[in-house]
Amino acid sequence: MVKVVGVRFRNVGKNYYFDPKDLDIRSGDYVIVETARGMEYGQTTLGIREVRDEDVVQPLKAVIRIATQKDKEKAEANRRAEKEAFQICLGKIRKHGLEMKLIDVEYSFDNSKILFYFTADGRVDFRELVKDLAGTFHTRIELRQIGVRDETKIIGGIGICGRPLCCHTFLSEFAPVSIKMAKEQGLSLNPTKISGTCGRLMCCMKNEQETYEYLNSCLPNKGDIVQTRDGRRGECAGCSVLMQRVKILIENGEEKEIIEVPVEELRGRNEARTENRKKNRSRKKNGEQKDEEKAADKVSAGE
Repeated sequence: MVKVVGVRFRNVGKNYYFDPKDLDIRSGDYVIVETARGMEYGQTTLGIREVRDEDVVQPLKAVIRIATQKDKEKAEANRRAEKEAFQICLGKIRKHGLEMKLIDVEYSFDNSKILFYFTADGRVDFRELVKDLAGTFHTRIELRQIGVRDETKIIGGIGICGRPLCCHTFLSEFAPVSIKMAKEQGLSLNPTKISGTCGRLMCCMKNEQETYEYLNSCLPNKGDIVQTRDGRRGECAGCSVLMQRVKILIENGEEKEIIEVPVEELRGRNEARTENRKKNRSRKKNGEQKDEEKAADKVSAGE
């Protein structure tokens, strides 16, 4: 086990572990830490705690000191300088006629480097732009191309739910989201309905996926033969996942009736699902055997 503190450098950015040394650091404190980019100013999101050695990337960088008032004033001055650098860079981009969209500017704490984040449809030759910016700011310049999800995370906005975007408020990392999740959650497959502000599939589908997987596992599949506790037997015509209710199609001679019952009212639902799976495998196997017999008949007939 090793003692660490969690530090975040940007709003809703990723948490990084650092060695607290002998400092009394609490969650919410601002600290100066040593990083691969040099000294940086960040806020602790996790107080001193012990984690497993395998959860830490070695060598573990150290916290240099708890931020002083002078450090905080310098960080605020950097934020103001970033706004000025943003406007200057916009002018340089127009001057060089580059097809790129500037998103954000970030100064390192010791002003040894300035990062410019941008989006573009393809590769951009920005070598002349870098030279121009270096001649203006007299420091190391780095241009970093980001995707549309990162752009939305930085800028923020309001989602279709009416709340601030998850990625801009609390999501520190993006999780993979697939169209399969929308199908399992019974959502419309219309791209405009399941896409976020960034144009990609909504991250909130990932947050709810585990719940939907559990709820779906409690329900029969559409087409399964199910039976209620009072002896009524029929085919599953559909399910309400959140309400945990099952629609059953019951045939009585020429008459058909659809009833809706809670899933708890089904008798032996797990056994019924197993039986249906066996039947499906048997049908598939019989189909393969028939295909083999047809092929053998063709061979014997000389086709």
